[in-house]
Amino acid sequence: MTQKPSTPHRLHLFSDAVFAVLITVLVLDLRPPAEHSFASLLPLWPTGVSYAVSYLFIAIVWANHHHLMGFAQTSTPRLVWANFAHLFTVSLVPFSTAWVADSRLAASPVSLYAAIFFLVDATYLALYWEALDRPKLGDPAMRHIVRTRSWVTLALFAAATAVALFAPVVGMALILFCLLLYIRPEPRLSSPDN
Repeated sequence: MTQKPSTPHRLHLFSDAVFAVLITVLVLDLRPPAEHSFASLLPLWPTGVSYAVSYLFIAIVWANHHHLMGFAQTSTPRLVWANFAHLFTVSLVPFSTAWVADSRLAASPVSLYAAIFFLVDATYLALYWEALDRPKLGDPAMRHIVRTRSWVTLALFAAATAVALFAPVVGMALILFCLLLYIRPEPRLSSPDN
């Protein structure tokens, strides 16, 4: 008896649930100031910055993941495990966000933060290869552009990891620059259903 290939629909739904939980966990680390004035919010700027960057990052990762999963036609074991690896690395973002905020953008926490973003991007590239990098899907020139963007951002996240050890604010700026490269998922790739 041959097993019918399963669609990635359940995998996609599970992933959406994980992203929702991660955003919830991220916001749970926000603590109001002890005093009841707007001035008491000013010392919390590192928390605000790290939360905003992490929220934006998770939103971008979800948008790209959602877009990418639209191309997956079957739920292969490699797709499942690539997806779990990707979700695992994304699940580390709330921890590193809290450390960056608590340390007020200290060198080691920002470096770890950048390293986690590197891992998220690396596992996204593995997921991309499994879901999309097929000769029959998409324009080969566009696939090349997407892969190039991934390799460039991996290099920039690696640089941010190293630079943050000496200049954490510059490391954070490199992280933000990388996020801008992923704001819009591969817009010109068309899914097999289109």
